[in-house]
Amino acid sequence: MAGHAARLRPSDLAREHGLSAQAVRNYEEEGILPPAPRGPQGYRRYSPLHAQALRAFLALRPGCGHQAAAAVLRAANARDEEAVFRLLGHCHAELLQERRTLDEVSGALTELAGTPPAAQAVRGPVTVGVLARRLDLHPATLRKWERAGILRPERDPATGYRRYPPDSVRDAHLARQLRRGGYPLGHIARVIAQVRQAGGVVPLEETLDVWRGRLRGRSRALLEGSAQLAAYLGLLDDYPGGLLDGHPGERRQR
Repeated sequence: MAGHAARLRPSDLAREHGLSAQAVRNYEEEGILPPAPRGPQGYRRYSPLHAQALRAFLALRPGCGHQAAAAVLRAANARDEEAVFRLLGHCHAELLQERRTLDEVSGALTELAGTPPAAQAVRGPVTVGVLARRLDLHPATLRKWERAGILRPERDPATGYRRYPPDSVRDAHLARQLRRGGYPLGHIARVIAQVRQAGGVVPLEETLDVWRGRLRGRSRALLEGSAQLAAYLGLLDDYPGGLLDGHPGERRQR
């Protein structure tokens, strides 16, 4: 009776998260949920183990992204805990790198305030080659940013070559940092245009506030997802012979 009571339909799992039953079936086909046994009429019979797998995946997804969260659950279903921990480590490392980039962008506020660090200070216009070397970028990238409206270089009247005045150098440094933070060129162009119009750092500060909030949300999701994943791994330990029909207690008695 206990095993029968534990059997769940796709709609039972879906209802908890506001999903469709088809989405649950799709997650099983992707390997995110472990394979479900079939009843005599071919219907899937899920268990509390499947329900917890779904909770873990949906909790991890905002912190790790869909593909990484799916890979974690596939590794868990394969009973490969080393792979699970390695994949989670990558998620934490990516968040740490983004947080470091955010710190670097925050440091760039001093440039917008008109007090660039000595290492980035300029006395006059620089060429595309000099600016590219400073930023460790290819000159073609700077030309692409120009086409996107991010940079506004001058032209040398004698040669026609691009020359970047101090404000364009500042904008290039900011664009590089924001690109490292994952922002698309169109968004960066709007931020820098607002900064030019406002003559200050408020628009960039607002962007950084949104970025910080996004990082906090992802970090919390990763914590919650890790807790749900730990619960799922604990349930997997109660199914030592594999998956999945019946009740954990019944599995151990077989």
